[in-house]
Amino acid sequence: MKKRVLETLGQYIDEEIVLEKPKDKNFGHFATPIAFAMAKKLRKNPMIIAQELAEDVAKHDLFEKVEAVKGYVNLKLSKNFLNEYATWVLQNPEAFGKESGKESVLLEFVSANPTGPLHIGHARGAVWGDAFARIGRHLGYDVTKEYYVNDAGNQVYLLGLSIFHSAQEMLGREVNWPEEYYRGEYIKEAAKEAVEYYHAPFFEDMSNVAKLSEWGVEKMLELIEQNLADAGIAFDTFVSEKELFKKWHAVFQTLVEKDAIYEKEDKKWLRSSDKGDELDRVVVRDDDRPTYLAGDIVYHNEKFLRGYDHYINIWGADHHGYIARVKAAVEYLGHDPAKLEIILSQMVSLLKGGEPYKMSKRSGNFILMSDVVEEVGSDALRFMFLSKKCDTHLEFDVDSIAKQDASNPIYYINYAHARVHSLFKKAQKSFSEVESADLAQLDQKAMDLLFMSLLLPEVLKDAFAHRQLQKVTDYLYELAAQTHKYYNETKVMGSKQEEALLKLFSTAATTIKIGLNLLGIEAKEKM
Repeated sequence: MKKRVLETLGQYIDEEIVLEKPKDKNFGHFATPIAFAMAKKLRKNPMIIAQELAEDVAKHDLFEKVEAVKGYVNLKLSKNFLNEYATWVLQNPEAFGKESGKESVLLEFVSANPTGPLHIGHARGAVWGDAFARIGRHLGYDVTKEYYVNDAGNQVYLLGLSIFHSAQEMLGREVNWPEEYYRGEYIKEAAKEAVEYYHAPFFEDMSNVAKLSEWGVEKMLELIEQNLADAGIAFDTFVSEKELFKKWHAVFQTLVEKDAIYEKEDKKWLRSSDKGDELDRVVVRDDDRPTYLAGDIVYHNEKFLRGYDHYINIWGADHHGYIARVKAAVEYLGHDPAKLEIILSQMVSLLKGGEPYKMSKRSGNFILMSDVVEEVGSDALRFMFLSKKCDTHLEFDVDSIAKQDASNPIYYINYAHARVHSLFKKAQKSFSEVESADLAQLDQKAMDLLFMSLLLPEVLKDAFAHRQLQKVTDYLYELAAQTHKYYNETKVMGSKQEEALLKLFSTAATTIKIGLNLLGIEAKEKM
């Protein structure tokens, strides 16, 4: 819709045009301040330019009304155009807002250590990343969803050690637990499975911990993938930190050649402060073990070598300090750090009945993503996580999103969709049977609902471009509210305008369904 308006205005204006949506709908559907941009070039009063433009553009049948107001050109689309667009949407729902040919994007998110099930903090970045990828693909971006598996380092050894000792305890042996280890029912479950797989003698030899660590990582990844699948999330690629570390020596030598490394206190340091970081960072410890940052450096070098147009990482907010150091390394390695974008995901506070949500016994010390999905459902969880900006703190009560009434936003939106389907069931008609009805005969309130229903492509583009997916949830809620209001105020069945009204509601329902699907949520036809 916006594209069509811009194309039409381009017939009259040889300038880059900015379109805005007026807050007051009485000013029209769109407005442009182009006259102010043209005033300096033409050496003419913007009020006069706007008036002349309005008179010219008003001749086009795309518009019902065009007027100049204080230098702005306000545009109201014609009812015939809106009707034709609605017909096209109903005939081509899969193409509504869909584009092609945009840049390639490597999107890395979640990447939780494979040492246990996902907790609720992981879930937020997982849901946001998945919805972002869905919307991006709909808009024509070639998005690859990637999980970086941290399968190297001490945490993996601790996983194997924890399973090993738990298995020994299960076999009735005396165990000397180390100060640091993983605890929780999931470790006991893994130990039970390990005993069945390896048998008792295996747990008499501590040298088997390394082998058990590898086995444990595989089991935890299976668990993580299942946690994600239960929330409708799947990845295209998994990249192993352990495998990438085989390339560390070559990457380190490149950094040395670029004079990015120096030695101090028997440690190897990255000159990251020369590239905007607060401090230089250690990449190799005094015992020659690479640091966590070294793994990130190898991984990001490998990412850039794959030749994507853009690289996006969704990290927990506690990783904020890593942004500058990773970008510094990327630049030293000869890549463009501007192509790397970091989106931070803030923490989640979960309540139940106004009280802090209880930790899971299975996890040991955190709230499991799987427990919350099981309690409230994947759709409700996804909607709540997407209803606020990713980088702002989120607190919600699981009891509130389990309510089956208008206080629950996902219920409210779904109810609007289901009401329309109920209406069609009463009319004994399908959406396709009312496609040819003429919406131009309906009143202004109907046309306002129609315009709102057709705004989805603009909302998706705006949400994706500004990394603010809550704009989609806000839009769907507002559309549902407008649909409920008009439904309650209007007699449909048996009215002279029955078919046109059915077409109007079917357009709104189609938009709600597409919007929810792009968020990874199923639109319900019955409530």
